[in-house]
Amino acid sequence: MSVAVETPVASTEHDSERCGSEEDNRGVESEERSQQPTGPAAAASVSHNRLSKLPLTRIKALMKTDPDVSLASQESVFIIAKATELFVEMIAKDALVYVQQGKRKTLQRKDLDNAIEAIDEFAFLEGTLD
Repeated sequence: MSVAVETPVASTEHDSERCGSEEDNRGVESEERSQQPTGPAAAASVSHNRLSKLPLTRIKALMKTDPDVSLASQESVFIIAKATELFVEMIAKDALVYVQQGKRKTLQRKDLDNAIEAIDEFAFLEGTLD
């Protein structure tokens, strides 16, 4: 179990226009804490949703389109979502090299094709974008 430790940061300059009083700041912090859900079920759903950027319900629906999958637990759906996020991040970073070589700012399909052709880990993807 992890414990969060709050460390105060001393400001070098006090700007009364930008910063509220200490009482106001404490009130905002207590409001933020009071709006968060509590309990083990809420903590589990919040942690899964916060850690995953992809919609878990849509991933579950995609998993169920496979005839071999009859049930999909929330944990398995979360793991698939996280693995997908990591995969997309990895291939995008590898394709970014080709974007930068072309002195562009936009990732294009040809950059993904170049990354798939150049990197052995992506050999299973050859021909999938055709």
